[in-house]
Amino acid sequence: MDEVLLRSLTPSVLGILVRRGADFAAAEDAVQDALVEAVRVWPAEQPRDPKGWLVTVAWRRFLDAARSDAARRRREDRADEEPAPGPAPAVDDTLRLYFLCAHPSLTPSSAVALTLRAVGGLTTRQIAEAYLVPEATMAQRISRAKRTVSGVRFDRPGDVATVLRVLYLVFNEGYSGDVDLAAEAIRLTRQLAAAIDHPEVAGLLALMLLHHARRAGRTAPDGSLVPLAEQDRDRWDTAAIAEGIGILQAALARDRLGEFQAQAAIAALHADAPTAEETDWVQIVEWYDELVRLTDSPVVRLNRAVAVGEADGPRAGLAALAALDDALPRHTAVAAYLHERDGDPATAARLYAEAARKAPSLAERDHLTRRAARLNARSDR
Repeated sequence: MDEVLLRSLTPSVLGILVRRGADFAAAEDAVQDALVEAVRVWPAEQPRDPKGWLVTVAWRRFLDAARSDAARRRREDRADEEPAPGPAPAVDDTLRLYFLCAHPSLTPSSAVALTLRAVGGLTTRQIAEAYLVPEATMAQRISRAKRTVSGVRFDRPGDVATVLRVLYLVFNEGYSGDVDLAAEAIRLTRQLAAAIDHPEVAGLLALMLLHHARRAGRTAPDGSLVPLAEQDRDRWDTAAIAEGIGILQAALARDRLGEFQAQAAIAALHADAPTAEETDWVQIVEWYDELVRLTDSPVVRLNRAVAVGEADGPRAGLAALAALDDALPRHTAVAAYLHERDGDPATAARLYAEAARKAPSLAERDHLTRRAARLNARSDR
C-alpha cells in the first residue's frame, strides 16, 4: 500500500468534492471513508487510475450520507453528476483548501488543526504532538472545528498568518516525522510566495529551503541521526542554501521582521558557516532574542539556551535552561548536552538515558541512547 500516494491525492480529491457542491465537513468525511476503502482494497489490486477511483468512491460515500439526511435530500439530484470513469481533472486545489480551512469562523489553532488533519493528511496523534497537547484534546478540537464549518459557505477565506502556520507544521512533520510532506510544503509555499507579496511568506520559504538543504546530512547510511555539528557539509544542497539566503535578504530589507524571517536568519547562519567551529553563535543568540520578543515561545527559549551555551559557555547555557519548565519536550536532552560540554559525563549520561525514554521517534531515541552508552563506556575505562 503506497501511503505517500494516498496522502498526495487527498487534497485534490477533497477539492473536487468541494467544487461539486459538497460542504467541507461532509466532503472530508467522504474522502476519509474512501481512503479507508483504498487501504482495504488496493493491496490486492491497485486501480490504474488511483485518483479517479478515490473521486468515484468518495463521491458515492458523500451521496450516501446526503441521502440519509432528510434535510439534504435535494442533493440526490446530483447523483447524475457522478464523475465518469477515466482520469480525473488535473486541478490542484491544495493551496485554496488551506485558505478555506483558515475560515474566519474558526480560531487560528482550530483552523490549523483542521487543515493538518483534512488537507495535510496528518494523524490526530501527530498534530497533538506538534501542539504539545494530549491526543484526546486534539481530537475534540478537530471535531469542534468540523462541526463549526459544517454547512458554512466558504466564500471568506482565512488569513495568511494561519496558512503559514499550517504550512510550517506540515513541513516540520515531513522533515522529521513518519511521512515525507516537506517537498509538498515547499511547493505550496512557492505558490503562495508567487501569489502574495508578503515578507513573512518569503521568510517561511527561505526557512524551508535552508532546512531542506541540510536534509541529506541529517542521517547516516544506517538511518541514525547525525547532529548538526557532525554533519558532512559537502552533502548539503548549496544551490538551495544560496536561494534561501537570497530570498531571506530580500525579505529582511523590507524591515518588517516576523518570526519566520528570524528563524530563517538563524538557519542561514548555520548553513553559511564553512565548519561547525566557525558558526557565529553570538549573532545566533541575538536572533533568538528577537524570536523571544516576537513569540515568547518556551521552545524558542529552550533553543536559545543551547545557543547561549555555545556562545558564552555551557554554564551560561545551563543557567538559561534553569529558568525553563523541565517538562518541555527535549529539555532533558538539552540539559544532557550542556552537562557533557561542561565536563560532567556522569550527569550527562544519566540525562541522555532519561531523554531517550521520552524521545518522540525511534531515530531520536536510538541517538540519545548511543550518546549515553558512549559516555558510560568512557567513564568505565
